[in-house]
Amino acid sequence: MYENLSDPMPMDKEIKLYTGTGNPELSQRIAEILHLELQGLTTEKFANGETYARFTESVRGDDVFFIQTMAGENVNDLIMETLIVADAAKRASCRRFTAVIPHYGYARQDRKAAPREPITARLVANLIEAAGIDQVITVDLHQGQIQGFFNIPVTHLTGLYLLGDYFKQKDFDWSQTVVVSPDMGRAKAAKKLSDYLGCEVAIAHKSRPKHNQAEVMGIIGDIKGKTCIVNDDMIDTAGTLCGSVKKLKEMGAGDIYVCATHGIFTDPAVQRLEEAPIVECVVTDVIPCPEANKPGSKIKTISIANELAEAIYSVYTNQPVSTIFGGNLNL
Repeated sequence: MYENLSDPMPMDKEIKLYTGTGNPELSQRIAEILHLELQGLTTEKFANGETYARFTESVRGDDVFFIQTMAGENVNDLIMETLIVADAAKRASCRRFTAVIPHYGYARQDRKAAPREPITARLVANLIEAAGIDQVITVDLHQGQIQGFFNIPVTHLTGLYLLGDYFKQKDFDWSQTVVVSPDMGRAKAAKKLSDYLGCEVAIAHKSRPKHNQAEVMGIIGDIKGKTCIVNDDMIDTAGTLCGSVKKLKEMGAGDIYVCATHGIFTDPAVQRLEEAPIVECVVTDVIPCPEANKPGSKIKTISIANELAEAIYSVYTNQPVSTIFGGNLNL
């Protein structure tokens, strides 16, 4: 990976980069890597809470990339903001509108787990298409099959190898290290990370009696006395994660690290993680986390801005994006 893209942008079409209110800090880092400016978009709220958006510069014939993280207490507002900005751009005759959505809202509601439930991840995909969005760039969907909810191109990136690179810098004895999947659904990703790090893999078996609550029934694999890296796609309330950590400790695990692409950290997640028997909790900056990287805090963030910037550049110049991750994905 590299900090700045040296190749000049082609001049047959112009690229415009804009940010939503979901994570402007990440958007600014991406803009600096691409040598672009974030400007020309005004978003406001009316007194009754309705969202207003207007481009203050021409986007006619331009490739528009709009960066929006759909997470936090105002996730519904952020989704509406994305749709409204897309509608404004399409009505202003932009050439192509690409929504860069590092965290895809409602991704966990991707199937009917019980009778009479919605499949809200599909509903959000339908809304995105109805707004005229031409393409989506996103990171670590809760399930890869969500890509099939769209009839437009989806560039699906992963933060798995970025997290792997972080741990490669640690002075671990990899023969005494194991990547732990928090459930059966995450086992494939855990195996990819363990292969990348050159260590073993273990799987936690759990039951989920209700939303945001899970009970760990056992661990499949040898973790006794070993350094454990618990990997997940997201951490919300951290209840499931901390339950897995306690179970690992009961079974004789050594130092425990946890990592995830999306650190949602709904209360009381931060408190739980700080009190949990872990060394570090490592997440990307896909979602803002004010508590991260403070002195004495167990929560660390690493930036995914380079990967997103390269994906934007590749999409804009019609180049493959699989090379960003060493060809690990067929994108």
